[in-house]
Amino acid sequence: MADQRPRYGPALATLGAIVLAVSVFLPWYGLSLTANGAAFAQQAGDQAASQYGNAALQSYMGMLHADLSGLVGHQFAALSAHQVLHDLNVVLLLAAGFALLIGLVALAGGSSGSFEVNRGALALIGAVATVCVLYRIVHPPAVEGNLFAISLREGAWLALLGSLAILGGALWPRRLDSSAASWDEVEGTLSTLSGWTPET
Repeated sequence: MADQRPRYGPALATLGAIVLAVSVFLPWYGLSLTANGAAFAQQAGDQAASQYGNAALQSYMGMLHADLSGLVGHQFAALSAHQVLHDLNVVLLLAAGFALLIGLVALAGGSSGSFEVNRGALALIGAVATVCVLYRIVHPPAVEGNLFAISLREGAWLALLGSLAILGGALWPRRLDSSAASWDEVEGTLSTLSGWTPET
């Protein structure tokens, strides 16, 4: 007789929750100086040197121009979701916490009842987290002006991976020995979320 205890689904969801929680504190975005930013910094430095500085300072600013030009396109700072996504990072941490709780309770329990009851909630958590992360991947925080450029870092991709793992853990079939039963379980979870009932 096949083991009725859901092992792989809760384990995948638990792992995804841990990855999601950790990713919030990892770099999501990298900041780099654009050509316009370098030109603006050079212009501001020249103005300050000519107004307040002496010949030595003006000479130093000339050497600094070459350094600023070399920084164009190179990442000089990294920002995590915890630093720049003040509302979203709370949502993701709460989602990770609830998913972790559901997964750990299912893994620690002796039967599949608790996980089956919470399967729909877990799928909803994973779906919401995935949509939130995808939105911030497609629409990163805006940088005023065009002095700096933003690029994606590993934290954003790990957050997406963790969110998808939570969703995958919720949709993971309880038994792998029957494809029909597995598909029925997936359909049941989807219909719980959306109210959609597949045609027979």
